[in-house]
Amino acid sequence: MKNRVINPNVSVDCVVFGFDTQSLKVLLIEQKAVEGMSGHQALPGDLVLNDESLDDAAARVLKELTGIEGIFLRQFHAFGDPNRVKQVQDLDWLKSYRDQPEARVITIGYYALVKMDEFQTEASSFAERVFWQDIHEIPELAFDHNSIMQRALDRLREEFENRQVGFELLPEKFTLSQLQSLYEAIEDRELDKRNFRKKVLKEKLVTALDEKQTGVVHKPARLYKLNLEVRSKSPVHGSFVTVKF
Repeated sequence: MKNRVINPNVSVDCVVFGFDTQSLKVLLIEQKAVEGMSGHQALPGDLVLNDESLDDAAARVLKELTGIEGIFLRQFHAFGDPNRVKQVQDLDWLKSYRDQPEARVITIGYYALVKMDEFQTEASSFAERVFWQDIHEIPELAFDHNSIMQRALDRLREEFENRQVGFELLPEKFTLSQLQSLYEAIEDRELDKRNFRKKVLKEKLVTALDEKQTGVVHKPARLYKLNLEVRSKSPVHGSFVTVKF
């Protein structure tokens, strides 16, 4: 055991999901540029400090990007492929930030759910620029971040179905059209409007409010809020009918 090398490099990478009432978004960063090369696009993340837990490290990363605390955050997978940071362009970038750029790094993946209209993204110690990207238009990312993002999306879809995780993306008051758009965005499929509304109202997943939309050019729609008691008991979308064309 004395001759074996102990590798202490552990990081966290965060897949931050947002919803703009129509489509699912992911928060990406542009890494700080180094001399002779531009920064790569990547998921937000950082090495874990010696005096912090994994959860605290992920929360720190998100606070730097959003300025807020208490974001829904869930650990979903560990990524330990020995070759996950072996690409030449990734190593070139790491040389400017680490004494041992080729050292193996094990990263812990977290996914977060945020309301996009509740904060302004901002640059941080590890990001030159922060921006939202449509889930269907994700570019090639640094390291193995495309794989991490896909694994997070798979987990979000699984937990949305089983536990109703995902409603954190909606405003407190929403229309049934916005709710349907959320289901369609996460599940990546179209749902029949009539059947969707019938099922949601039958299961009492939402409570109708005596309020309607304001500031819209079309006919204002009624607003609803989530019925937290019903939500915790039963998922409702398993039998929704997919629209066929």
